[in-house]
Amino acid sequence: MFEKLAEVEKRFEDLSVRLADPEVLGQRATYLRLAKEHEELRGVVEAYQELRKLLQEKSETKEMMHASEGEMRELAREELALLEAREEELSMQLKQMLLPKDPLDEKNIILEVRAGTGGDEAALFAGDLFNMYARFASRQGWKLELLSASEGTAGGYKEVIALISGEAVYSSLKFEAGTHRVQRVPVTESQGRIHTSACTVAILPEAEEIDVRIEDKDLQIDTYRASGAGGQHVNKTDSAVRITHLPTGLVVTSQDERSQHKNRSRAMTVLRSRLLELENSRQDNARASDRRNMVGSGDRSERIRTYNFPQNRITDHRIGLTLYSLDRTMATGELDELISSLRTNEQQERMRNAGLLEG
Repeated sequence: MFEKLAEVEKRFEDLSVRLADPEVLGQRATYLRLAKEHEELRGVVEAYQELRKLLQEKSETKEMMHASEGEMRELAREELALLEAREEELSMQLKQMLLPKDPLDEKNIILEVRAGTGGDEAALFAGDLFNMYARFASRQGWKLELLSASEGTAGGYKEVIALISGEAVYSSLKFEAGTHRVQRVPVTESQGRIHTSACTVAILPEAEEIDVRIEDKDLQIDTYRASGAGGQHVNKTDSAVRITHLPTGLVVTSQDERSQHKNRSRAMTVLRSRLLELENSRQDNARASDRRNMVGSGDRSERIRTYNFPQNRITDHRIGLTLYSLDRTMATGELDELISSLRTNEQQERMRNAGLLEG
């Protein structure tokens, strides 16, 4: 770790010199790029310098403890304990800082929730999950835009897709991808029996046009009359859009807007994100492998979490975390403790894989 930190510090010093160079100052694009990197390294360098200073103080305190007696030795021992605690804290912080950032973490996401096994109850739970995420997004100050929805016959959703935009949305919600299982007594159950249902959640980083190149020749675009919500106007016009990406066979539809142009734009947004996820899975197997150890493969077949309503319990099976706050989580979208624990576990796994953490 110290070799890597020394390299970072040298790079920081080199950047400081270059940023003071009149030639660089006259090249706006180059200057901004170097200034951004310089600022990103500043926190690492300052923490590293604090750690070096702390290690020096620790060495001096040890010498003083061994050379002293009585009350002075006890004071030195107490000071040493404080220094060692801060050393551990700083070391962990620096290890996390040295990890390469996931380039997708800052992206907005496409959230897809689908009812799985369980019929009407699965659709109702899909609605509950979607509302939970909507409340969490609101708590974070993010914006949620509904892209498409297919309602269940008894309520909830067979499928619902939304765009969530804001600061570092993907870094928080990427852990939600997978199969979510619910255990509860359905409202239609007269004998009070507990039923088990499931929903799948997909979290796709929003793809910009520069992220995914789509050729017009690879698209088959069909228009048709929308059905369901939207009123009489929708049913009179071919406003709904179905886009098929011929090379992959991916199909995306949008019919919630009265404008064919808006439906096409929304469908393309979802298609780009699905293609980006597909490409990332193919090209970045190392990153995907590390992530799947934590958050599942995203193939919709893994049970990542169970929501047990009779016991007011949420269990995340990936990290063995159980919380008895299901009612509050569903009602307010309070996912902070779950996400924080998953993020910590992911960082520890990545540190182990990078040789920065033992065990």
